[in-house]
Amino acid sequence: MPDTPIIVCRDLVRSFDGRAVLDGVNLEVHEGETMVIMGGSGSGKSTLLRLMIGSLRPDSGQITVLGKEICGLAERELNEVRKKFGILFQSGALFNSMTVAENVALPLREHTELGPEIIDIQVKIKLELVGLREHADKYPAQLSGGMKKRAGLARAMALDPRLLFYDEPSAGLDPVTSAQIDQLILDLTRKIGITSVVVTHEMDSAFTIADRMAMLDKGRMVRVESRAWFERLRDLPGAEAKELSEDERLVRQFLRGDAEGPLTERRAATNFEEDLLGLRDVAPSIPSIESTRILGGGGRPMHYGLFGLLRRKQGGGHRVQIRTRAEDAE
Repeated sequence: MPDTPIIVCRDLVRSFDGRAVLDGVNLEVHEGETMVIMGGSGSGKSTLLRLMIGSLRPDSGQITVLGKEICGLAERELNEVRKKFGILFQSGALFNSMTVAENVALPLREHTELGPEIIDIQVKIKLELVGLREHADKYPAQLSGGMKKRAGLARAMALDPRLLFYDEPSAGLDPVTSAQIDQLILDLTRKIGITSVVVTHEMDSAFTIADRMAMLDKGRMVRVESRAWFERLRDLPGAEAKELSEDERLVRQFLRGDAEGPLTERRAATNFEEDLLGLRDVAPSIPSIESTRILGGGGRPMHYGLFGLLRRKQGGGHRVQIRTRAEDAE
């Protein structure tokens, strides 16, 4: 890899409504590689992507893209940098009133002085790369989900970018179409040398396309390593996994999709039941709330969704009655 990274993120902090979504994140992406950014829902990966493309600005920290520090740029200067990279949005983000060819031609018409004949040739080349040349005259409503993703990718490549950003490229696609999108990303890297940054939580896709992988958790960059490192961690035998650090156990659970581990232990440690009942001083021996009914007046069952609880005033306090499904059955 070249000594100078194509993207450099330093000490990024970003908060929403006083809650830190990114907390001191560092990341480097080198030219010609595919970097996969992964993490659970709410981990901050989409926010990191939006910071790198300039649609959000960090509260503190620095971002350098293609040699330009973008955090302090005016919108006009930022748009000049954006012409050098493309973005594949999760939904494809095509204009419904335009054909596929017109969608791909739009960046060329807006940002170049090329004539109609040259633009037409460029559009055909880009559509051929993604396997959609024969569908050039169709509208987005006539395309499948996978075809929309490929059309969006052709438009993202319209200005021959050095860098492509992908936001959940496999989301909502069947396994075969998802595999085709993965293969397309690999082909573009090999044939054209495009640098790719892919945000995903689809592990099959991540291990197919990645050169390196970055794991985010609750706004913190847990680990940035090669794909081989993550593969070894995922496939480590259970006996050896017991010797791993807390962060390595967390990453391993995410990669494997295990039901038990640091992620689920953290969720189980919350005071959900006490918060739900509004009883902060209740002893921790309250049973798990799994019933679906409570008793109303005269012993009649009253349906309250997932929970069966009844609070009655008694001597200035409340009495909590919890009935289980087994008790209701009796």
